[in-house]
Amino acid sequence: MALLALAIVASVAAGVWAERRYGAAADRLTRRILDAMLYAALPFVVFFVLARAELTAGAGIGLLLGYAALAVAGLAAYGLATRVLRLPVATAAMVVVATIMGNTGYFGAPVVATLLGREELGAAITYDALVGGPTFFIVAFAVAAAMTTRGQAPGLRLRTYLVRNPPLIAVAAALVAPDALAPDVLVDIARAVVLGLAPLGFFVAGVQLAAERTGLAPRLSAPVGIVVGLRMGVGPLVLLGFAAATAVDVPDAYLLQVAMPVGVNSLVVAHAYDLDRGLAASAFAWTTALALVLALAGGALS
Repeated sequence: MALLALAIVASVAAGVWAERRYGAAADRLTRRILDAMLYAALPFVVFFVLARAELTAGAGIGLLLGYAALAVAGLAAYGLATRVLRLPVATAAMVVVATIMGNTGYFGAPVVATLLGREELGAAITYDALVGGPTFFIVAFAVAAAMTTRGQAPGLRLRTYLVRNPPLIAVAAALVAPDALAPDVLVDIARAVVLGLAPLGFFVAGVQLAAERTGLAPRLSAPVGIVVGLRMGVGPLVLLGFAAATAVDVPDAYLLQVAMPVGVNSLVVAHAYDLDRGLAASAFAWTTALALVLALAGGALS
């Protein structure tokens, strides 16, 4: 776990250095990295892992309970942001998006593999592909579009979701593909790619933190506090409550994944819809730092 923490810190620091040294060139590089992840690496990983995934009843229902937990946290975020704090629309939308978007891929999968063992990596990636991915590609963009004055017509927005979301196409293909199309060697490579993508994701986050000039220790404002509490506290507790109420044996990997820090891709949504990018970067920094402390403590006790 310590090695993972060092890798994250080093990757973020490299991103901060790159932005301060190269400015716009570093930003262009991060866009190319995100495009490569979106259109090449993530579809490859999603297809070959999901094609061989075997969902038990508990695991399948656990995914639905994961969505339910995120829905409760997201609705709470919306109420607190709009009714209690009465934040500007760009900030309120970002509070909701950051609350529902966990870093289940670049952070969650390596943490699950470290704390629970590599045999649980398949369940972690399954959660990322069937909950974390759609939450980003469908739900987060829909929330951003619905809460801001800027947006496309419904028909064009739907077309954008379908055409520009290769991982969703990979999910659909994997769910109907026979095992023969996913040989063991490619499944193993896909799982290795997940771990390899983590440093790139945190490098991108470092560039964004530096670009927004929030600093590596940004102020813990009320909106950021809401995200931290709901993302890493309320969401996991709700999932545990749902699991207990339904007597479903939810995989341990799911329970960890729902508690992951704010996803790097929240910065992508913020950029696309002119949301509060400073809040996105600050929430990412605070939740990631807290998750690292908790993961290191968990690794020391295990």
